[in-house]
Amino acid sequence: MVLVVVFGIALLVAVLLSGLAARTVLSTSLLFLLGGALVSDGFLGIVHITSDSEIVGVTADLALFAVLFTDGMHVAFPALRRNWKNPARALGLGMPLAMAGMALITHYLVGLDWTTSFLVGAVLAPTDPVFASAIVGRKEVPAKLRQLLNVESGINDGLALPVVLILIAAAGPTAGQARSSVGEIALELALGLVLGIVLPLAVAGLVRLRLLGAEPKLQPLLPLATGIILYAACHLTHANPYLAAFSAGAVLASVSPESKTAFEPLGEALAELAKFAALLVFGALLTPALFGDLSAGGYSAVVLAIVLIRPASLLVSLLGARIERREKLVAAWFGPKGFASVVYGLLVLQAGIPQGEAAYTLIAVCIAFSIIAHSSTDVPIARLFHVDDLAGIPSDDDHRDRIRVPVPRDTPDQEKHHASP
Repeated sequence: MVLVVVFGIALLVAVLLSGLAARTVLSTSLLFLLGGALVSDGFLGIVHITSDSEIVGVTADLALFAVLFTDGMHVAFPALRRNWKNPARALGLGMPLAMAGMALITHYLVGLDWTTSFLVGAVLAPTDPVFASAIVGRKEVPAKLRQLLNVESGINDGLALPVVLILIAAAGPTAGQARSSVGEIALELALGLVLGIVLPLAVAGLVRLRLLGAEPKLQPLLPLATGIILYAACHLTHANPYLAAFSAGAVLASVSPESKTAFEPLGEALAELAKFAALLVFGALLTPALFGDLSAGGYSAVVLAIVLIRPASLLVSLLGARIERREKLVAAWFGPKGFASVVYGLLVLQAGIPQGEAAYTLIAVCIAFSIIAHSSTDVPIARLFHVDDLAGIPSDDDHRDRIRVPVPRDTPDQEKHHASP
């Protein structure tokens, strides 16, 4: 219950400061991260959470599922068919380059073996648009850029997962079972994709039946019910929930645009709540001891991962692409590490592989630095695209104009009265 109180206080502070945060480098995501760290055992000791606490995995898992489900709804298939090349470049070339680049610096700067180094690269390869919301969530930003970041971040989580699981099997005491795990992983991905497509289609078909249908005030709950059933079904069948979530959101938005429109405000709010809860819990793991365990070479690897590996890999993948230079640079910078990396990092820690703790320390610090760097730079960079009303909140001048006392004017009847002799 203490954690609930802390979350409520953090949520209240974040809401009260959200208008300021949307116009400055202040980040609501960073507030929850720092809030979690402040109440943890490393500082005030109000909340006691460790990396093997069940709440850590559950909150990160739910947050990633919710974010991917709502992200999938933003994918427009007609537009994607016209502009599929840039996301395909980022996923097909940029992502493998980022994995390999991170593996190189992890091996030579941190001293992990090659298998574990590639595992770290796979965990940190997925990107998360949540921490660049001022970019991907604004219509003023060019559609190609928004679509590139959104589609890339939505799909790369599912692409990275099988690589992570195979490398965990290869690095651990069950390394001999890595080959047999490939078939299981492929089955999980395929099953996730099938569930993510079939369930929304089935729900959309039920809605069209003459005897069925949702009344307007309950219509936003239809996609929510679909998402809840999908989440439970994935965990019961061991299907990949992240690929299922993204594909379900995309299919639902395509076959039932009215459901997407009705659900969007509720979905965005729920995704924000899940994100904030996961950040608070993850922040509680960021103790001074964790940062102290990382070597100087590890900190060098973290900095290079953010300022070199991601930007360079994406810029290489976009060579020759028909996209403006400014948009390329923005896309290259915004490769934040988010909930997928948190979930996969916990898998590494809980797998019990020989160098798992060292790998997790590097992963956790890199995620923390990435959240700070990317969530505090999305607003300034968004202004390059003339995004002025980032919070939807009037400026101080607009506020003064709104409270200014209007000058009384005569009504038409009064004017007739004054004009009569």
